[in-house]
Amino acid sequence: MRIGVLTGGGDCPGLNATIRSIVIQGEKEGYEIIGFMDGWAGVLENRWQKLTEEEVEDIHREGGTILFTSRTNPYKETKGLERVKDTLKKNRIDALVAIGGNDTLGVAKRLCDEGIKIVGIPKTVDNDLSATDYASGFDTAINIAVEAMDRLHSTARSHHRVMVVEIMGRHAGWMTLEAGIGGGAHIILIPEVPFDLDEVCRTLMERKDAGKNYSMVAVAEGAKAAKGSKFLTQEVVKEAKTDAFGNILLGGVGEALAKEVASRTGLETRSVILGHLQRGGSPSAFDRFLATRFGIKAVELIKEGKFGEMVSLKGTDIISVPLKDAVERTRYVPVDWYNRLVGPFWGK
Repeated sequence: MRIGVLTGGGDCPGLNATIRSIVIQGEKEGYEIIGFMDGWAGVLENRWQKLTEEEVEDIHREGGTILFTSRTNPYKETKGLERVKDTLKKNRIDALVAIGGNDTLGVAKRLCDEGIKIVGIPKTVDNDLSATDYASGFDTAINIAVEAMDRLHSTARSHHRVMVVEIMGRHAGWMTLEAGIGGGAHIILIPEVPFDLDEVCRTLMERKDAGKNYSMVAVAEGAKAAKGSKFLTQEVVKEAKTDAFGNILLGGVGEALAKEVASRTGLETRSVILGHLQRGGSPSAFDRFLATRFGIKAVELIKEGKFGEMVSLKGTDIISVPLKDAVERTRYVPVDWYNRLVGPFWGK
């Protein structure tokens, strides 16, 4: 059997550990593994390399992906479906493993509906894929964000400043919620719960009046103010153009919020955008372990002929779920979770 592997969408820690696991488990079963370069672009353009255990032996420690990645959407390319099918046929690919987030796996689901044998593996630093508790890359990303906030605490305290930290999260606030709590943020703002700027400023002033001369604010890049506010009622857009999946590039809410807070309160306020720092570097032990389990399960699904499935972490078990269940909706932070977790610490 010949298995193809690709990594699509944004890079994240754990991708190489996943590739390594697929190759090692695949060779154990007697399968040949080839890796398509640059995500779906490599399939469209018939660009690939053979992967062997010797080549992937140590890559689990590395960030990024040795197969590289792109945000290419075959369904937006001329004769995209035909070209994908042609490449797979030419290279005698019996099954394809797509490693990615909502966009990459959304394409995988559509191709599966066209009769292509595909298994999906979830990866996203936003952790917004439904049907899995965790995707690989998330744990490393929030640990990077927590470390950054730990460092920024020192500067904020030393200069009696408000520090606004912008964290990734287009529509889902998992990173900001977990990193904010882990990093001791005094205010946490996520996309699922529109914020009240008056309340934010009032809380910061109450801290100052209580002798607490610094504050940390964690804000997701997709956070916005509640309707009726005169400020930030829409997502802050960095670039108006969209990618091949229709996503607008967000960014800048932290800076905009910091300027407004400084104007309203008179407090010295600075902003930091963590941005792509959250994606890079070596994966955590948790992400290496999770990625390895995902890779093994994906090969097992192929061996059993269970296509159209995505591997998933439920509790401590690795299971499989239909691809359609994984991509049909976004996994949001439940509002009651946010209120229960953030409420006791807001402004403390």
